[in-house]
Amino acid sequence: MKINHKRISILSALCVLLSNLVLAQQPYASYWHPMDLLSWSPETDPDAPYNRSGVALKDVFYDTLTQANSHARPDEADIVSLAAFYATSYNPSQGADTFNTYAFNYWQYCDILNFWGGSAGEGLILAPSPDVIDAGHRNGVPVLGTIFFPPNVYGGQIQWVHDLVQKIDTIYPVADKLIEAAEYYGFDGWFINQETQGGDSALAYELQSFMRYIQQHAPDLHIMWYDAMVRTGAIAWQNELNQNNQMFFEDSGRVSDEFFLNFWWNATDLANSRIKAIELGRDPYEVFAGADVEASGYNTYVNFSILFPEGQPHVLSLGFYRPDWCYNSSTSPEDFYQKDNRFWVGANRDPSNTTTGHFWKGMAHYVPEKSPINDIPFVTSFNTGQGYVYAINGEILRTRNWHNKSLQDVLPTYRWIARTDSTGGTSLYPDLVWDDAYYGGTCLSITGDLNAINTTNLILYKTQLDIVSNTNISIAYSRNAAGAPSYMKIGLAFADAPGTFEYIDIGTTASDGWNTDTFTIGGHAGRTLILIALRFESATQVDSFTMKVGQIAVRNGPITPPAPASGLYIESYQFTAADTANLRLRWEHSTDPVYFYNVYRRNPDTSLTFLGATPNNAYFASTLARVEPESTVAIEVEAVGVDFGHASHATTIFDWSSGISEHITQNTDPVSFITLPGLIKNNARFMLTINVPGGVQVAVYNVNGQHVATLTDAWYTPGTYELKWQSRDALHRALSSGVYFVQVVHEDHTQKHTATRKVVYIR
Repeated sequence: MKINHKRISILSALCVLLSNLVLAQQPYASYWHPMDLLSWSPETDPDAPYNRSGVALKDVFYDTLTQANSHARPDEADIVSLAAFYATSYNPSQGADTFNTYAFNYWQYCDILNFWGGSAGEGLILAPSPDVIDAGHRNGVPVLGTIFFPPNVYGGQIQWVHDLVQKIDTIYPVADKLIEAAEYYGFDGWFINQETQGGDSALAYELQSFMRYIQQHAPDLHIMWYDAMVRTGAIAWQNELNQNNQMFFEDSGRVSDEFFLNFWWNATDLANSRIKAIELGRDPYEVFAGADVEASGYNTYVNFSILFPEGQPHVLSLGFYRPDWCYNSSTSPEDFYQKDNRFWVGANRDPSNTTTGHFWKGMAHYVPEKSPINDIPFVTSFNTGQGYVYAINGEILRTRNWHNKSLQDVLPTYRWIARTDSTGGTSLYPDLVWDDAYYGGTCLSITGDLNAINTTNLILYKTQLDIVSNTNISIAYSRNAAGAPSYMKIGLAFADAPGTFEYIDIGTTASDGWNTDTFTIGGHAGRTLILIALRFESATQVDSFTMKVGQIAVRNGPITPPAPASGLYIESYQFTAADTANLRLRWEHSTDPVYFYNVYRRNPDTSLTFLGATPNNAYFASTLARVEPESTVAIEVEAVGVDFGHASHATTIFDWSSGISEHITQNTDPVSFITLPGLIKNNARFMLTINVPGGVQVAVYNVNGQHVATLTDAWYTPGTYELKWQSRDALHRALSSGVYFVQVVHEDHTQKHTATRKVVYIR
């Protein structure tokens, strides 16, 4: 692969230096050399629980009824993106306290994403970070890890390839570990790029056997092979699928699922590759013609006319190397989003209109948009996975920068189709902005001069939703004025009348902040909703019209809270200053499906501050700051259902005065509750089981995290003990009715364990 290895090596070195400056507990995506991987297991890797994806791969669909661009050809070429999000050793598992990130969000044109990385100095095998897996899966896109053997001049050693394919009898132990890592972390396969010189034909056939082994033992995993090594073991880029490299694709059986051609192809190479794939009994669209866009993005000349001839079947699929150029070359978030839009949609910012004099028409010209919106409930808050604030149901609960691609919503399918009724009109301007949010860090903004000529239809989402009698649609919106006409309608198009929208008038705002309205659409029961749009119209002139839309949701029936998370505990913590710490948090999943879990701290005034969120059941809270006058703080985890119903909170207590820099919870809890009713009255009794001998303190805290009573503080041997709820605090004052937290701290000579339960006390 003709790539800038020197640039990657320098970037990797810089990121290694940076990584030494970050928080010691920060979990990062896993990376290994082959022999390191052999010794890896999730049971012994402390970062492993934080690197798991929490989102299952969604099904996606094409729908020619709603296809934006008439040039695009469904069921032909696919697109794979080889994208780097950080360097190999500096991929934070769950985002960070910064806004800037490569927040890729044109998943509708991408069929596979490869999490590109690997270097001789850091590691050759790179597992995708869970935030990228989560975002890809939510949009129906499989995500692959990378196995990269670099050229010798960039540190490659042929022994590493031998290490990969080492064999014990009929077993390839590194292959088994690759399967284990993909299945444990929840990603979808591996991209293999072998460019290290010094191999021979025996090594080439061992690699083939290695890939067959993975196909046999994990048939659901993707294996994508890059065109570098040939059957003799030499590195000789072919730029086509031919007899020299076909053994890595198909050889009397599937070897790899996809084949990525080197970049120097021409019309003959593409034609030969298509013929060879068909001759081998394989789909030619499983062969991807590579395009290196790392240096120049959409200014890189790609001969689309021979790959995707106008009006004729696509020849092969398309593979991009480093479309993250859109981010790396940008000067601001707005610049990145404009470049990313042009890369994928085209120069006109409209997937339905890709006419341009530039050779780069955008991918929307060639492949139709896909959608994962095929079941109810569907909720989007237009969250791009980054922000300057974080809001929940219209309330700002965080004012610090953040990014976490795990929280990225399904963003508008069409970016953007905004049409006026009149040919002489100027449509309003839609965009994603971060100056306000209803849920997350982003909202949809629509601006411009509104009048009868500029009536605008903004088509947003391609869907395939079967409407039933209790289906409703809701919207959160703001005009920053109370009692103001919204000039907005929701437009719905159905499969039985795809060219016709039926409208719901939003009416007048009730407040100057976020307004929420819900409308029943059960009258359309039996129909399939295929498009969601917004319409803006006014018979009179409205200068500088601004509308913000913070959420659109389609649900069946009312919002239902999921079962709460349980067993929340602090796995470890680290003081980074006297009044600042970071925490590793773990809990048991809700028994109901969840969209994600919100993580908070409870402030002394009983308000909440948002620390972060994850669809996983492990979270690294990077910055917990002490707020006067607290000596302890309640940490709370809230399950959010797929319809955005909010569960009651699981809670644990963090003690600022412990003075212990780190503590680890045992796999077997040394202490567990037998009975602790959720509702407690005076002199209630409950049972406590001690599994491991140690010092045990049972204390009671109020909702402000203030210590109010100690029920016991003594050394216990294993057994079951009865404790009595004391209805008075440490000063013998009667406790008032309300919410309290009972915390059990067990400590022996080496470890400290904390368990907390919430109770409601009634006098």
